Amino acid sequence: MKVSRDYLKFHDYNLDGLEANKWKWFENSIGALDGTHIPATVAAEDRPRYRNRKGDISTNVLGVCGPDLRFIYVLLGWEGSAGDSRVLRDALHRQNCLRIPNGKYFLVDVGYTNGPGFLAPYRGTRYHLKEWVGNTPQNYKELFNLRHSSARNLISRNGF
Repeated sequence: MKVSRDYLKFHDYNLDGLEANKWKWFENSIGALDGTHIPATVAAEDRPRYRNRKGDISTNVLGVCGPDLRFIYVLLGWEGSAGDSRVLRDALHRQNCLRIPNGKYFLVDVGYTNGPGFLAPYRGTRYHLKEWVGNTPQNYKELFNLRHSSARNLISRNGF
């Protein structure tokens, strides 16, 4: 079965409070995306392709959420050995592809490349929220990464 606008109802949303504050720095952002690995059972001959970088057998799943925590797009079925950027490339080119409106973008982690439609944090600069406990940004790159991580964290809260 194909899932399309015939089966899904898209809602407008308004962010308020803390969530709105996180996203105010990313005016044209339409959400965040990330990949995750889900354990899988596959035939013995397929295990090498499904073995991820941690040595586990898994499928790589791409999840895309809007600022309101609702999923916009999910692509599953890729082998665990496939890198996140390869899975994203497939999502952008398949028939039921992930669409990014002109002038809009998704927040992504350093596993993806900056470019039209995608905004990654500064590499080699503190990024993850746990690194900010008891610390304050020391320069504009750290401040940007803190704000980016705070907003992009929504995809992690959705299980990714």
